[in-house]
Amino acid sequence: MKTKEIRSMNKEDLNAKLEELRKELIKVNAQVSTGTTPKSPGQVKQIKKNIAKILTILHEKKEEVQKKSEVDSKT
Repeated sequence: MKTKEIRSMNKEDLNAKLEELRKELIKVNAQVSTGTTPKSPGQVKQIKKNIAKILTILHEKKEEVQKKSEVDSKT
């Protein structure tokens, strides 16, 4: 997933995608722990990176809202 795609999504979509990725990560980790090889060896790493990107962008959006509300309250 590209960062531009993630930034264009709204909060609800980001939370849904985050939940989906976490479930997928659990499934892949279960495959690895049982000894079967996942479809792609780098899949776990890529899923973790996508989760981190989504969490970062959610945090940035949260900060933007807080800064905007602080500016509005001062005027």
